[in-house]
Amino acid sequence: MTDVEKSAEGPDEERPPLGNWMLQHPKYEEMMALQVGDEAQVYCAFLVYLDLTQVRQWHDVSSRGSPELQVVLLEGREKDGDPPQVVLPLPANRTLTHSLRSVLSLRDPMLLCAVASDSSLVYQRLCDGLLTPDPPVDIQDQGRRQHRKRRLR
Repeated sequence: MTDVEKSAEGPDEERPPLGNWMLQHPKYEEMMALQVGDEAQVYCAFLVYLDLTQVRQWHDVSSRGSPELQVVLLEGREKDGDPPQVVLPLPANRTLTHSLRSVLSLRDPMLLCAVASDSSLVYQRLCDGLLTPDPPVDIQDQGRRQHRKRRLR
């Protein structure tokens, strides 16, 4: 074995365990210090933080705790000059309650980010109340009669 190979390997004590790099990340430690009481939600918030900053290239992404919901909220700008957007990261198996309305009514629409167990992320815009979707652009109205099923006698 050459000297270069020996120095590249190094003793095991010098390298942190591969699975713990996230736990030692300064942003993860900052989110844990918010003491929201739910480590799974903090882990999800950190994954969403990485997605927003590293993949989607958002600007000025910061984290803060929500005392009403006991969760970590993320806030950032999609592009420079855009208004800040609030992101609520939650595990996909978590249910939402009406207590979310108190946070929604105080600010503009927010993004819910559902984090699956395989770390897949799905973003959905939330707002206070119901919004009717925009009609599809490519589909033409074909009338009601064409969509009815015929009854068999």
